[in-house]
Parts: sequence; C-alpha cells; structure tokens
Amino acid sequence: MQYNWQLNDWPDFRYDLTGMEKDLLAFAQSSGHVKGLFKALPEPLEEQARIDIMVAEAVKTSEIEGEIISREDVLSSLRNNLGLNRVPEHIKDKRAEGIAKLMVDVRKTYGSNLTIDTLFNWHLMVMEPFLHINKGKWRSGKEPMQIISGAIGKEIVHFEAPPSDRVPEEMEHFIQWFNKTAPGQPEAILHPAVRSAVAHLYFESIHPFEDGNGRIGRAVAEKAISQGINGPAILSISNTLEKNRQAYYEALKKAQRSNEITPWIRYFLDVLLQAQHQTEAVITFTIAKVRFFEHLKEQLNERQEKVLRRMLDAGPDGFQGGINARKYVSITRTSKATATRDLQNLVALGALAPLGSGRNARYEIRLP
Repeated sequence: MQYNWQLNDWPDFRYDLTGMEKDLLAFAQSSGHVKGLFKALPEPLEEQARIDIMVAEAVKTSEIEGEIISREDVLSSLRNNLGLNRVPEHIKDKRAEGIAKLMVDVRKTYGSNLTIDTLFNWHLMVMEPFLHINKGKWRSGKEPMQIISGAIGKEIVHFEAPPSDRVPEEMEHFIQWFNKTAPGQPEAILHPAVRSAVAHLYFESIHPFEDGNGRIGRAVAEKAISQGINGPAILSISNTLEKNRQAYYEALKKAQRSNEITPWIRYFLDVLLQAQHQTEAVITFTIAKVRFFEHLKEQLNERQEKVLRRMLDAGPDGFQGGINARKYVSITRTSKATATRDLQNLVALGALAPLGSGRNARYEIRLP
C-alpha cells in the first residue's frame, strides 16, 4: 500500500472542478450572505453570534479527537481572551482554555502569512495541559506515525505519515505552498473552498506533530477560507464534520491514497456549504434568544434566568434531554420543592414546554 507522500507526484495535487461550478458559486454567494446578515445585526447580537460559532467550533473540533470539553469553560475562556469579562473568570478545564485561545488567535491573525512560529504557538495552546506530549515542535520519534483503529493485535492501519526526519523539510514546503497560493500571490488558488480543502489534506498527510494534528489542521483550513473572503470565517467546519465523523475519516483516507484529489475537493466543498447553512441557523437562534429574554424581562428570578441561559448556551441543537427538577437543583443549588415551583412558573410564563409528567417530568425551551 502506497500513500500520497510516497508517490512520485507528491505533493503536486491535481483536481478537476468540472461539475462543481454551481457549488463553488453557492459558497461564494453564501459567504457574502452571511457577512451581510452579521453586518445587519446590532453590535451586541453580532458579538454573541460570533461567540456562539466559536464555541461550537472549539467543542466539536475536540470531540472529533475524542475529547469532551466543558462548553461553559470554553465560553468563559473565549470571553476572557476577547476582553469581554471585566474580571477574568477562572477556567477549570485547561483543555477548554487552550482550544479557546486557538479559536481567537486564528481569527485575529487570519491575514498574516503562515509561519513555523504560528503553528508552534497554536500547538502550545492546544497541547498545554498534556504532560507527555512534546509541545511546540515537530514530532521526532523513530516509530512510524500511524492512524490506526481496532483491538490490540487486530489493528487496522488507515494511514502512515512520512517519517519524522522528513517532517521539517515537508513542513517548509507546505508553508511555502500555503503562502504562495494566498489571494494576490503569483500562484493564488482563486476559490477559497478549494484552497481550504487542499491545505487541510496536505497538512494532515504530513501529520507534523506528536498529537493535535486534527485540531491544528482544521485551523489551517479555516485560515485559508478567511484569507479568501478577506475576513474571519464565520462558520464552524468541525461542527459539520463531527455530525458524520466516519464519513470525514473515510474521505480523508481515500484522498491520502492518491494525489488526484477531485473526490476530496467535492466532499470538503459540501462540508463547507453545510457549515455555512449552520451559521445562518446560529444567527437566527441568537436573535431568538435575545427576543426570548426581552419577552421575559423582569419576570424571572435569578435561579430561573441562570437555568434558561445555561440551556440556551447549548446552542441550536439544544440542552440534551431537556431540564428536570434534578438538573435544576444541580445548577442552582436550591431545594427540590423550589426547583419544581420555579419550573412550573416557567411553564406558566411560556418559557418552557412540558415533556412527560410525574417522575419523568422534564421541560424544553420554547423560543419565539
């Protein structure tokens, strides 16, 4: 089995965009539409929508790698890093803090060239809590870097990256390619979605770090889009990829067998279009949240507002399983009797809708 980097034409990726013109145009139009939607939002709403999208990207890019991080800690860390908290909040989950720092930096520095220092700094942010990982440097072990699955003794090797001693040279070529193909450069790739797809595949095929390659590689893909649309990308690629993680792995696996990558471009373009549709849903959701609390203004006690905001922080996909008296007690540290009374009052106000009754009573948000 030969991988793309072992072939004579590496890394001269080839692709045919015939038949993709309609989707490429749709991506460009959708990018403009999303930008327009954001500009039309009042400043506090625009800020909230951007944060919601960044939270989704941070949480989902970690979930793809099998890490479940605290959404609340990601949100608090994002607000700390954006200077939105007058007093910085304490972050318990250091993984959440690291991925939030990455999200902010990717958006702040989108227009600058990609450099080794950029990638090393991103790696330090993401891997800071992991004690046994060589952080902020290329991998250097002699063992093969393999992507495997299956039980011990029955492992399936999906991909093997170039040996560690080739990584510095490979990454030098990758960084040169990335910067030469940026908008306005002699070898510019005109379609941001295409450049993003190639950049992600190219980076993942080198797999330059000991760990964290997926998260950094998706950040590189986002940087490519941001440069192409001349502004921070307003979408969550990882949120879309995580919904069908297996399809992502399969598409990547097939693409790493050849340097003719038309199917990969087609797949990744579809992912980006879905991500843009989700962004539009986030904007709609953010507006609905604001209207929701405006409608309930001065009718909620502190406990009720805390619970409703916690439920809505879960995003458009909702608070898993709804809310019940037990969860309410856990969030507010109140008695079960008070929790039950508060929940019944929220139903009466039209803020919650009941699901089930008796011991199985739980409630879901009723957004306008």
